[in-house]
Amino acid sequence: MRVLAVETSCDDTSVACVDDTMVRSNMVSSQVDLHAHFGGVVPELASRAHLTNVLPVTQVALEAAGWKLDDVQAVAATAGPGLIGAVLMGLTFGKTLAWSLDVPFVGVHHIEGHILANDIEEPMALPAVVLVVSGGHTETVYVPRAGVYEHVGRTRDDAAGETFDKTAKLLGLGYPGGPILEKLARSGRPEQFTLPRALWKRGDLDFSFSGLKTAVRLAVEGLGEVTQQDRCDVAWALQDVVVSTLVEKTRRAINAHRGSHDEELRGVYLAGGVAANGPLRDQFGRLAAQEGLTFRPPALAYCTDNAAMIGWAARTRLLAQTGDPLDLPAFARAPLASWRNAED
Repeated sequence: MRVLAVETSCDDTSVACVDDTMVRSNMVSSQVDLHAHFGGVVPELASRAHLTNVLPVTQVALEAAGWKLDDVQAVAATAGPGLIGAVLMGLTFGKTLAWSLDVPFVGVHHIEGHILANDIEEPMALPAVVLVVSGGHTETVYVPRAGVYEHVGRTRDDAAGETFDKTAKLLGLGYPGGPILEKLARSGRPEQFTLPRALWKRGDLDFSFSGLKTAVRLAVEGLGEVTQQDRCDVAWALQDVVVSTLVEKTRRAINAHRGSHDEELRGVYLAGGVAANGPLRDQFGRLAAQEGLTFRPPALAYCTDNAAMIGWAARTRLLAQTGDPLDLPAFARAPLASWRNAED
């Protein structure tokens, strides 16, 4: 099964070629420079850039895979969630291509793509608890098998990645904020700033980062003139709170599963852009060892938005003989839902 996949949910135009066994190509045209001046993604600019980029990126992806257009046996595209104009660009292109080639089409939920990115290089150890953490999403999901998803905990307000981006903008740094703050945190001095951990009460599985974002703003405003060392210290404090919160809430999700399911848990995984954060990957490795679970950090190329994960998720659907009609709508928001019965 040779699948051509398109991902345009935010500010990267990506096209990948995936077959039954591996990713043959995964091309990403970044818009970081386009949006950096604004300190975040401008939806209208992102949509226009996708319109310009998607066809040449597709041509490059096919050439890199050694495929011709007639070799494509199915087409997949992100159906959402994401910036609705951006999603529509890739989804419409994918549908049109599937129609013109007379091949099956699959509209993939963006979060399923991130989760199944962990399955690309080596099969996931399932059942597993997966922490999905990015600029727009923070949630824990129980995955007994591909296609079956049970939400365990989620953010009640802001996502962890958004907190990094907004803090970087506040400190006069670039976009995206996560990698910049991680680098600065290496020179940060511990305990120079005290920041809150919301919803820390015992047993709470949900996340909240809006109060943390406000606390950072107040701390920075109280400094007056902000030095480079101040930026490093704020970065250290913020990263410490975010990473420790993500790890602790995932530990609680693991314990909650063990208290409510008979099926033995085998793995714990990271998914999404913040999964590229080094300290988070290290602490997840320690968490997995303590809990006796399998953990392999996703390849960095599959952490940020990319079409390979969309193609791999579509491949999983197609192997189960499920696709989508060409009138499938785009959506800006919607929770990840199971497409397979847990008993199947």
